[in-house]
Amino acid sequence: MSPALLGKVAPLGPWRSGTDSGDRARVDPIYHSDSLYSAVTGAMADLGELDAWLEATARSAAGAAVRFSSCFPFSDQTLFVTPPRSFWPPPLSSKVRWKGARFVPLTLVDGLLSGDPLDEERWAVDGSSECLVESGASGPFCVALRSSAAVDRLGGAVAVHSTAAVEFATGAGLWAVVAFSDEAAAARWRAPVESALRLLGDSGLGGERSRGWGRYETPEFIEGTLPELLLPRVAGAAAVGTDFWEPLERAWWLLSLFAPAGQDSIYWERGNYNVVARGGRVLSRAGSGQLKKALTMVTEGSVLVARGDVRGAAADVAPDGFPHPVYRAGFALALPIPMQAAA
Repeated sequence: MSPALLGKVAPLGPWRSGTDSGDRARVDPIYHSDSLYSAVTGAMADLGELDAWLEATARSAAGAAVRFSSCFPFSDQTLFVTPPRSFWPPPLSSKVRWKGARFVPLTLVDGLLSGDPLDEERWAVDGSSECLVESGASGPFCVALRSSAAVDRLGGAVAVHSTAAVEFATGAGLWAVVAFSDEAAAARWRAPVESALRLLGDSGLGGERSRGWGRYETPEFIEGTLPELLLPRVAGAAAVGTDFWEPLERAWWLLSLFAPAGQDSIYWERGNYNVVARGGRVLSRAGSGQLKKALTMVTEGSVLVARGDVRGAAADVAPDGFPHPVYRAGFALALPIPMQAAA
């Protein structure tokens, strides 16, 4: 069991996380774990904790003391998440287009992994948010295009452009989990991480922050341990000795982007996973705008089969000749699930 924090934030306006294509007319509802780590690292610099933070995370040979999930949507008390690829979508239904749901309630995942049947009459897919919701309910967010205009005050020319944004419903927002390697790491880093996330609420996360996007109210934090905090029924079954995994093999459901560490023993010919190339541009006092080196990462919702735990690592993606490292966090925040769900 790992000490953990579940954080929920209520956005104060539009939110933008760009897609891998860079298309301004598209937006990604997930704020990915590598971006969250980067933002928190910047806040740690403002808090005077940068060197200690990097030593405990990106530079730690023993594995990161603190790991982040990606940020997923929630609505009131319902946490939505990217489901394990190994069992979603379910078999075809005449009533619900399961494969249209990118996000499903976390409690539904816990139930399905525990053997509960899926009630077709209860669920519907909200087309705007791609969330599986209770029949008759609306999704936690929608995607909208916001228009802006650049004005040439000398020549009088006007250039109009549109940018896609996520707009959240009342009572909705984003949630993420912070996992600590042990109680000592939690005692050392819980307060700084909470402070960093509060600080980021003022400056914002994601794109278009100069327009006030990405800001949020004071976060709500819930303490607990993993996996109990997110999958209480699955964790309870494992605790009483259910045949969860083979003696030397485990199935892991990723809630973060993942870049394997040298000591990770992944059976790549098994499991069910997807990869993505992550890029972007450097934002640093030493120089901004240069392209980072691309890094191939395993995506959220992937299910990996590994010998023992999965850790992940941070890669230096700084451009050649850049004056300092630029880390992209690939630390695994993954939950153990039954081996039969990894097929």
